[in-house]
Amino acid sequence: MVPFLQNASNLTDLCLSDNNIQSEGFNTLLRALRVSPIAELDCSNCGVDSIEIDNEHIPRNLGKLNLTENAVNANGCRELAKLLQGEDTTLEHLLLGKNNIDDDGVAILVDALKNNTLLKTLNLQGNDDISNQGKVMLLELVNDISSIKATLQSNHTLEELEYDSDEDEIQTHIEMATEINRLERTTGAGAAGMEKVIQFQLQNIVRAELAALQGINHSVYGEIDSIHLPEVLSLIGHHHGHGELYVALKSSIVGLFSRVSMKECIQNEAAYHAAKIDEYKAMIAEHEAKLQEFNARLATMDDSDQNNMTKYIEMHDNKRRRV
Repeated sequence: MVPFLQNASNLTDLCLSDNNIQSEGFNTLLRALRVSPIAELDCSNCGVDSIEIDNEHIPRNLGKLNLTENAVNANGCRELAKLLQGEDTTLEHLLLGKNNIDDDGVAILVDALKNNTLLKTLNLQGNDDISNQGKVMLLELVNDISSIKATLQSNHTLEELEYDSDEDEIQTHIEMATEINRLERTTGAGAAGMEKVIQFQLQNIVRAELAALQGINHSVYGEIDSIHLPEVLSLIGHHHGHGELYVALKSSIVGLFSRVSMKECIQNEAAYHAAKIDEYKAMIAEHEAKLQEFNARLATMDDSDQNNMTKYIEMHDNKRRRV
């Protein structure tokens, strides 16, 4: 099959589901796809439990990989992460449902996807060893509210992120974030990040829910420069109404007062230094006038005047000696 795949220039989809190719067959197959035009590979229920991916033989055109109903574990996730990293990554859909992936495996995938801007679908349904800790890691991947910067740097590409949830609170928030991620595709880079800040960081009830899930115990207003607070408050009033604006005002009022106090302090300091400048200018003008006077007197004095003065001093000294 390998020679056939290497020479099949028109084959774009390959389905091997329910064939017992096992790990060795899958690894050999993946290496053979390095220059193959195949964009979709289905190896679901193929007895794969050990994955080895050679960085020199990563498929150049593979956009969808289905490994549902195998025995992929954390070690397998570590190898699959190679398909999600680097500038040459092409994978857009990764299906890993009904495997042996636990929280360690989730952590590996999450780390690989932090800087990935291509993968749109990650399916982890049927991996019973994923606990709430692993689910929170997935939530933080697409919507990290530990800071505004973290929210802006969350993954804004994933549009489908699924696991067995029974519609729990974590999954609800993941779906809210991935729905916003679709904005990135339709409106351009940066849109999803800004929308997440507005919808999740600047909306009191939603942020409180996310903070409880992610273990965040500080107010978002503590990291906003007070100089930008009026603009932020205007944004809250525009998007969330007067109720949210009132809550935001209560939370940020200390910052607003500190800004007023700081402004007054700076004004006083500026006035003090301005007065000092005027004082020093007056002193400089006085000394400049004295300097000009002395320079003028020196200019009127010639050598003869200097000699006469010397003689006068000598004569005066002689008289004093005689006395």
